[in-house]
Amino acid sequence: MLSRKNKLLFLKVLSLFSVVRGHNILIIALAQYLASIYILAPDLPLRQVIFDLNLFMIVVASALVIASGYIINNFYDAEKDLINKPRKSMLDRLVSQRFKLSSYFVLNLLSVFAASYVSFRAVLFFSAYIFGIWFYSHKLKRVPFLGNFVSATLAISPFFVVFVYYKNFDTVIFVHAMFLFLLILAREMIKDLENMSGDMAQNYETIPILYGSKVSKLLISGLIVLTLIPSLLLITKFDVGQMHYYFMGCVVLLLLFLVLLLRSNSKKDYVWLHNILKLIIVVGVFSILLIDLGLVLNRIL
Repeated sequence: MLSRKNKLLFLKVLSLFSVVRGHNILIIALAQYLASIYILAPDLPLRQVIFDLNLFMIVVASALVIASGYIINNFYDAEKDLINKPRKSMLDRLVSQRFKLSSYFVLNLLSVFAASYVSFRAVLFFSAYIFGIWFYSHKLKRVPFLGNFVSATLAISPFFVVFVYYKNFDTVIFVHAMFLFLLILAREMIKDLENMSGDMAQNYETIPILYGSKVSKLLISGLIVLTLIPSLLLITKFDVGQMHYYFMGCVVLLLLFLVLLLRSNSKKDYVWLHNILKLIIVVGVFSILLIDLGLVLNRIL
């Protein structure tokens, strides 16, 4: 049995993990490696990619910046989250705001230190990334659509830095990136519908608050229709191996999403829609393996 002191310590560790959304960071790190192996550097030996210290430092720096980004976002949204996410907010509050800010600065410092191993340009990139996340959380988050756009851009930045590292400019990579960007942007806008009560209480000027849920749904529908374009291109025009089955499933899910979006009128409905997009994104990470199921085995042998 854990003592009371150890239970409190365990809860605080759990709280910090909740604040930085550790599970999301692990998925992003995995996605960076899988994208490197299967999409960005498919001709390099597997060992050369996996044991590339520069790539490892880029992934570490990305993880640290993302964690610090979640912390500063949690710091600014503390009052709003009490309304939108009461259970998670109560867990997050086990860690003091002062400790969160201290962790934020330490994580950012460590990320720049990790980036310095790669190059001075990497230091500049991650420094700009840190500033971008802070500026978004502090100012841009309250600006309708621009805040959503910047948030989606920041979300794909960890993949952009790996893309630049490998200098692979194949068209298929841009199509993959557009698919992911549009999905994340639609997800950000669904979150605005989901969080309307808390946003209104904190005077956030989101699209559904300023223009109504119908306008917001129309914009989200447009984004989903646009997402179908790269999905169909990746199915018909590019060689993505068995991953074309994933994109075929995405087309079906996105069409279902549109139907459900038109019928949605409550927070519960928006949570379901949010989870559909989250499922597509997470499954997409593991579906990268479908590009060539024998690739890892062939490289090892």
